[in-house]
Amino acid sequence: MNRRHFLRQLLTPLVGAISGWIFGIRPAQGSTPEGEPPRSYGMGIDIEKCIGCGSCMTACIAENNVPQPFYYRTWVERYAVKHDGEVVVQLISKDGQPVRDELNERSVLRSFYVPKLCNHCEHPPCVQVCPVGATFQSPEGVVLVDDQRCIGCRYCIQACPYGARYLHPATMTADKCTFCYHRLAKDLLPACVEVCPTQARVFGDLESTASPLTRLIRMNKIHVLKDHLNTEPKVFYANLDGEVR
Repeated sequence: MNRRHFLRQLLTPLVGAISGWIFGIRPAQGSTPEGEPPRSYGMGIDIEKCIGCGSCMTACIAENNVPQPFYYRTWVERYAVKHDGEVVVQLISKDGQPVRDELNERSVLRSFYVPKLCNHCEHPPCVQVCPVGATFQSPEGVVLVDDQRCIGCRYCIQACPYGARYLHPATMTADKCTFCYHRLAKDLLPACVEVCPTQARVFGDLESTASPLTRLIRMNKIHVLKDHLNTEPKVFYANLDGEVR
């Protein structure tokens, strides 16, 4: 690490705090239609329905222009439980195949797929650590990034317990799943939900008793990832195996 890089890492939080105090920088605000009741968006995933086809990943890449081949806003992991109790986790590529297939299938007792993405937490650590307010929550609770404010300090990437953020190689700003917020404004579903062939993903308003998401939560045993962190994720998993962390 050279001196310039070291000083940048050291002074970034201080500069952000001073800028906020002097110039009144505040987290950017989203917009919701006037006169409508407040919404709280979330996503549900039924593990028993996911077939690991990778369609959600392909749709997300195309819809959000995600840089390739190393970055994803959503990804799918295959959990393989072996006869001896060992659990092997494999990343699935967008064509539905394990990125590294070094597992002897004869040793596998059972397997299942777990899609993952930004959990759009009610108490997001990434928002708390951003020194310039570039990471913020929309009125509907969607965690977003203002790339005009982001200084690429990577603090939010380090703070995310779900590994859901990356530094965009072209813009050098933080990037992540947004629930396809630009589509929500047009009353469209997130791209990953729209293309899922088995309807393993559902999306909806947690404030509405009639939304597909609230029905999924009401009719299934629901888990969230890393619940011990008390971030209150808004991505809910039905029929999630205890092997998943």
